[in-house]
Amino acid sequence: MANIGAVTRQIAALEISSKQNGASKPARPTHQKHTSQTSVSKLLTKFAAPNPFPDPKAKAPAKPHHVKGSSSTSSVSKLPTANAKAPAARTPSPPKNDAQGDIDIGHYDGGFEIENEKRGEAVHGEAAEQLALDSSVSRTRPTREWHLTDFDIGRPLGKGKFGRVYMIRTKVEPKYILALKCLYKSEIVQSRVEKQIRREIEIQQNLRHPHVLRLYGYFHDEKRIFLMIEFAGKGELYKQLTKNGCFTERRSAIYIDQMADALSYLHSKHVIHRDIKPENLLLGINGELKIGDFGWSVHAPGNRRTTLCGTLDYLPPEMVEGRDHNEKVDYWALGVLTYEFIVGSPPFEDLTGYNATYKRIAKVDLKVPPKVSADARDLIIKLLQYDPEKRLPLADVRRHPWVVRYRTKAPSAGEGS
Repeated sequence: MANIGAVTRQIAALEISSKQNGASKPARPTHQKHTSQTSVSKLLTKFAAPNPFPDPKAKAPAKPHHVKGSSSTSSVSKLPTANAKAPAARTPSPPKNDAQGDIDIGHYDGGFEIENEKRGEAVHGEAAEQLALDSSVSRTRPTREWHLTDFDIGRPLGKGKFGRVYMIRTKVEPKYILALKCLYKSEIVQSRVEKQIRREIEIQQNLRHPHVLRLYGYFHDEKRIFLMIEFAGKGELYKQLTKNGCFTERRSAIYIDQMADALSYLHSKHVIHRDIKPENLLLGINGELKIGDFGWSVHAPGNRRTTLCGTLDYLPPEMVEGRDHNEKVDYWALGVLTYEFIVGSPPFEDLTGYNATYKRIAKVDLKVPPKVSADARDLIIKLLQYDPEKRLPLADVRRHPWVVRYRTKAPSAGEGS
């Protein structure tokens, strides 16, 4: 199963995880998975705004900026600048909360500086231009120009192959709390994923939906790229699922409703996520679901791709069989997710190995336990169709009796199973 091995290695290369082995986390009741972006989502989203960091140049004539290092500056100058005649619209920020500056972001261990002394190296040529990522020169949504000195840095949240993630607070009012993810350019180049990283960033920076994790801005220096990411205040949905074993049908239906809403939005933007799974779903401050980790998403105006990617348990028949696929791969994943929320394990998982799982997916060997209600069973079956064109459209998912019955405010992350 070389293809799956290659996929697994590539996924692992993009993970920012504070846990480097499965032994450090509780086992799922019937199976184990590798988490994605562990710990990137543990704190606050309540200070987020639709556009909290607009480009100051959009309102007034540009003032001299703080100058970056020579390599960084020259790289940025080669990118397109924002059109001063068509500035990005300013969006009102939320009312200032004096308590924001008092929130404890933890102790900074100096990790960015310590690691930078012995890790990574400058990149040159085409790779340097490709990785000269700075949201202040974005064509579509320019922000103010950011530097590492613009933040109070707090405790570490995780680390992975390409760098670390820290809790931060902006020094500018009203002192937003975010996660700052660091990636080393030379290691991205060595892993040959520079195009994928750039694509992930470019996709996520343009997404604006309450159930999609926000990327607020990004900047770089000679050796690193920094991503300013929204916190999901109640953490990772995967951990809740692990803790409870499974969810109630009420809680599951609410999450599926929010997922269908978010996926409809992504597809309207010609974005196919392609890696929907509990590990990539986060919970906001009010318990609302948020889709994160766009490492395997693709902007596909033509809506067809043939790349094998994603996670085996969630792959649809057309992908395991190497056929063309479109946005309906996300419909299939939604059906798998519905099943796993209620039952506690994926529907086609076979512990004897990858081959057996492949075969079950290809045959749609679906066995729904008696504990699943008739309405939930109906939705699962309508989503897990071999023929992509027969899968229930997302609009109909949101109108399904099982979803409508439980539509209410989002559950708290601590709601029991």
